[in-house]
Amino acid sequence: MKKLFVLAAIAALSVSMISGCSNKNNEPSKASNTPSDSTAANNNKPEETKPTKFSISMRTLNVPYVEQNPDINKDKYVVELEKMTNTDLDIRLIPHNEYQDKMIQMFATNDIPDVVQGSGGISGQELAGAVQNGVFLPLNDLLEQYGQNLLKLLPKEAWDRLTDAKTGNIYGIPEVLSNPSRRATWIRTDLLEKAGKQIPTTVEETIDVLRAFKELGVEHPYMGRKNFKYADTFFGSYDVFGYLNQFKLFPDGQVKPSFFDADAMKKAVGTYKTMFDEGLISKEFATIESADFKSIVTSGKAGMWSMNANELPIWGTQLMTNVPGAKVALIPSPVGDDGKGGYAYYNPVTRSYFINISAKDKAAEIVKFFDWMVSEQAELFFSYGIEGEDYQNDGGTITYSPPTDEAGTNKQRFLNYWLWMVQDTTYNKRIAELSEPGKQMVDAFDNLLTKEGRGGIEFDPRLEALVKYPDLSPLSDQLPPLVLEHVLKMVYGKESIDTYDKVLEEYLSKGGSELIEEATTRYNSKENAFE
Repeated sequence: MKKLFVLAAIAALSVSMISGCSNKNNEPSKASNTPSDSTAANNNKPEETKPTKFSISMRTLNVPYVEQNPDINKDKYVVELEKMTNTDLDIRLIPHNEYQDKMIQMFATNDIPDVVQGSGGISGQELAGAVQNGVFLPLNDLLEQYGQNLLKLLPKEAWDRLTDAKTGNIYGIPEVLSNPSRRATWIRTDLLEKAGKQIPTTVEETIDVLRAFKELGVEHPYMGRKNFKYADTFFGSYDVFGYLNQFKLFPDGQVKPSFFDADAMKKAVGTYKTMFDEGLISKEFATIESADFKSIVTSGKAGMWSMNANELPIWGTQLMTNVPGAKVALIPSPVGDDGKGGYAYYNPVTRSYFINISAKDKAAEIVKFFDWMVSEQAELFFSYGIEGEDYQNDGGTITYSPPTDEAGTNKQRFLNYWLWMVQDTTYNKRIAELSEPGKQMVDAFDNLLTKEGRGGIEFDPRLEALVKYPDLSPLSDQLPPLVLEHVLKMVYGKESIDTYDKVLEEYLSKGGSELIEEATTRYNSKENAFE
């Protein structure tokens, strides 16, 4: 049996990696106004500056601590963050599942906060062309003066994603991901042992394991989800994701979405149809939303699923609480005909922060706020919480007990992941090193996920044809609506898989030919084409 990255007795951990350490005294808004000589003579204590007040929009990201919080701005950790950074935050939450629509509405009504959180580069759909329309400040000079730690610690490829290639202007501050292979294939190893099966490696072996799970009475042998989101394992086996960063250079010299490999796509869709027909995936998988997906997994009703590897300690803890004796492992993703598998690589920028041009008068203090995020003080706070309450620091010796209950793990995920806005979010090294399961998670990132995953070509700014023809435009991790509709019908038996070639003809006739021509031209000219 291949080496398992097993989570057997989990102490709850969080899942974001530190960005690095800078001087612990590098705090953004602690500097005070310089008093006059006469004032200094009468009062040796310098006058403190008032907190910098600014508003910021933030996606809830399905984080329970955030979504269940009665008032995030009064949360004690937000208040503590304000104290450490001398700020007064007005956090405006955007519901995770309504993010795209709410962001577009925000720009349409011009109700734009001082800082806007984006989900990647400067031309994402959620920004509705705001960068190009002059909504945000260029940050080059501000970063040079107030964000030196950010410039030093965050990689060039992340800054490139937030830079206008024509002007050289940087418009956003990135949260980064150093390991692009982030998602993993998960399996209940206790069920695997009960079924007498080995870790599967190929698509065929994986289907065999799922059949064994069904025989054991597992309700969801493979956990499906709406639009194949976090359920796209077998599209990876055949390298046909077709997402925004999954364009390929084909033998004919044209750059096309990867699903133009019709033979491979038919095999992938055929795999899901087999699973559907045999009850290895829920008949209602196309309607399962993210909250239900997590609930089903952590309640012990699923045998195999896909999720970000850095959720292993959190989800594993909750599963162990609900199902004593359950064991979880991250395993190599099933490989297809080319002997490869895995999930679509992530953008090196996971979240980004843009400063409204109307907030120019406080932009320097806002940049200082984000620069503080990569300080040692920030690292300690976002890793452990409030000193003296959540952890003890005795001359650099940290005493901290990771939470083991669901409320505690939810709080830690909020701190390590959601509230820590600028960091390397691969995993939190401080927390991971506290237990053997955490070390196993790091081992999985370093020795499993680095060996799998599917990369491709991405255009940022996105292709104009994708904006012009929205039915051809994929979301970050979903097939384009036109293709997705047909694929779902094929899985449900409403259309024949053999008609997939006609789907590609329809795609070409509805703007796809124009899209491919533009993609090929931009790729050949190396115009904002990332590989």
